[in-house]
Amino acid sequence: MNTHTFYKYQGAGNDFIIFDNRNGGFERNNVDLVRRLCDRRFGIGADGLMLLQNVDGYDFEMIYFNADGREGSMCGNGGRCIVAFAQDLGIVGAETDFLAADGVHHAKVHTMVGWISLKMGDVTAIERDGDAYILNTGSPHYVKQVVGLDAYPVVESGRDIRYNDTFRKEGVNVNFVEAEGNGYYVRTYERGVEDETLACGTGATAVALAMARLNGIEGFGETPIRVAGGKLTIRFNRTADRFTEVFLEGPAEFVFKGEITW
Repeated sequence: MNTHTFYKYQGAGNDFIIFDNRNGGFERNNVDLVRRLCDRRFGIGADGLMLLQNVDGYDFEMIYFNADGREGSMCGNGGRCIVAFAQDLGIVGAETDFLAADGVHHAKVHTMVGWISLKMGDVTAIERDGDAYILNTGSPHYVKQVVGLDAYPVVESGRDIRYNDTFRKEGVNVNFVEAEGNGYYVRTYERGVEDETLACGTGATAVALAMARLNGIEGFGETPIRVAGGKLTIRFNRTADRFTEVFLEGPAEFVFKGEITW
């Protein structure tokens, strides 16, 4: 058994275990290990786990695992947190380009306000499912407007959608949204966690783009999103059904550092 140093970060309440894996020592295919580390009762506890690794041509590579132990698709809040981690390690400065599961991301650290701006991929396809929207913002998302979101059965309804015949095989993240001021209040059921999380970055992004389409917003838009763990901002440029210059912005904070043996 060996002792390993880990770091805990959170972005709007979405929390992550991060390992500096530039030496390649973490067992990437050990599903049981990742699941145990993310367990909130028998492990460190987190919504997901990330590895920061070396990769040619970029500042670093982000490898993301869901809490169920399996490698996942892009995690927006995770992306912002690993950028903060890379800066804390001295790997990057105020700006960075890194590689993730869905491709290259650019990010900028606004140190004075503790805010990180992460460029997301372009979105060119938004489908309808009745009155809901389906789109991929690095991870697949289902966006449904509801009334009375505070009391809404997010876990039960989210699980029903995530495991229905359409999405059962690959899974989908389910976002319930309610208009609030000039923005939206969002609660998300995340696949891989199989529960509601305090925030979901790709989910907040999906909500902003789906609502922009619903409301016929063209050109540049900026959408405030409130989640249980804090506030996020989504910026984008829409031309017809193509969204470009999509940015997920919000806080990313170091929580603690520790050691664990396995």
